[in-house]
Amino acid sequence: METPASSPARAWSWIPSLYFAQGIPYVVVMSLSTVLYKNLGISNTAIAYYTSWLYLPWVIKPLWSPLVDMFRTKRLWIWSLQFVIGVAFALVALTLPGPKFFQVSLAVFWLMAFASATHDIAADGFYLLAMPAGQQSAFVGVRSTFYRLATLSAQGGLVYLAGRLTDSTGSVTTAWSMVFSLLAVVFVAVGGYHFSLLPKPAADRATVEGGDFLKEFFAVFLAFFRKPGIGLILAHLLLYRLAESQALKLLSPFLLDKPAAGGLGLTTQQLGIAYGTVGIIALTLGGLVGGWVISLHGLRRLLWPMLLAMHTPIVAFLLLAIYQPSSLVIVSAALAVEQFGYGFGFTAYMLYMMMVAEGPHKTAHYALCTGFMALGMMLPGMVAGRIEDHIGYLNFFAWVLVCTLPSFVTTALAARTIDPAFGKKA
Repeated sequence: METPASSPARAWSWIPSLYFAQGIPYVVVMSLSTVLYKNLGISNTAIAYYTSWLYLPWVIKPLWSPLVDMFRTKRLWIWSLQFVIGVAFALVALTLPGPKFFQVSLAVFWLMAFASATHDIAADGFYLLAMPAGQQSAFVGVRSTFYRLATLSAQGGLVYLAGRLTDSTGSVTTAWSMVFSLLAVVFVAVGGYHFSLLPKPAADRATVEGGDFLKEFFAVFLAFFRKPGIGLILAHLLLYRLAESQALKLLSPFLLDKPAAGGLGLTTQQLGIAYGTVGIIALTLGGLVGGWVISLHGLRRLLWPMLLAMHTPIVAFLLLAIYQPSSLVIVSAALAVEQFGYGFGFTAYMLYMMMVAEGPHKTAHYALCTGFMALGMMLPGMVAGRIEDHIGYLNFFAWVLVCTLPSFVTTALAARTIDPAFGKKA
């Protein structure tokens, strides 16, 4: 008899909401925080440096991921962490009007980042336990779609809402406090929803800590670092996004800064439309097309076209910095081209990590790959603001183009290690 957890109708009642909830705090911590601090007058150097540190929980989450298995159920971890994230949103709303809002809100974002990273571990593990293997692939697209919708809601809807509230209240601080208060209410409601409606699969239980746990724990890590060509693997994971890691931190400030400062002078509402809506839709379409093309031709054959698709459109940022167009249509079109190329090319990077993770410890090794991916985003992002402050937006985006070169080198070497059939639909 089919269990309630595996029923497609039942799955639709929790998978969309779970992955929407998984996406929101990550986007808020990584992207929305940069818009918030730019609106509140924080310098680009400080924004890039301090918000890059927020990547750290995703870098090191493989270190505590076994704890989610060892203690209590993943179901409990999920809804309790959603309540924690809701409280964190409320704390941000309360701290913004204070005199030390930057320092205190960063501390709360740090708490939110750890809770979100742990929630990712629990949610992905719960999905594997609650859904039979035959149905897991059927809902992968649903997971991805609702995660992207969370990104769209945060970078588009919430940014636009903050801009409208700023106009109506006359206060940036009040507007953003209202946005985070709304997020707090939503997440408390989501936690209550999942407390009531998440299934209770029999396999979702705490594991018993055996005497050999530590030995097995370290064996998993050693197996990863003993993979053939591990030096090249780590170099590719760390350098593939070297350019993007810097551009991403300064893109919102660039779009918001006045033309006299080298920016485009968009309003917060226009940012929500151009980057948070048009850009995210293009990003999603690029990812869908990328996955479909790889399924036809395999990763190795598409590696170079996807690398070029991901990095070449960075020229759009350079052209925007040169010409500083005032037309929202032109800016949105340039962002759409860049985001589509990024979504298309990033698919190759994700498939490469899946290939590296193949083996008896697939879940743990994929988590390690994503940890190194996050580290490759965190470290360059920390210095991006200081670089831009010294050389300006125009030279900064020229520098970002130069930073694409290391990924071409590692890709040329990595291509030799990829099975021509990998990623191709059987």
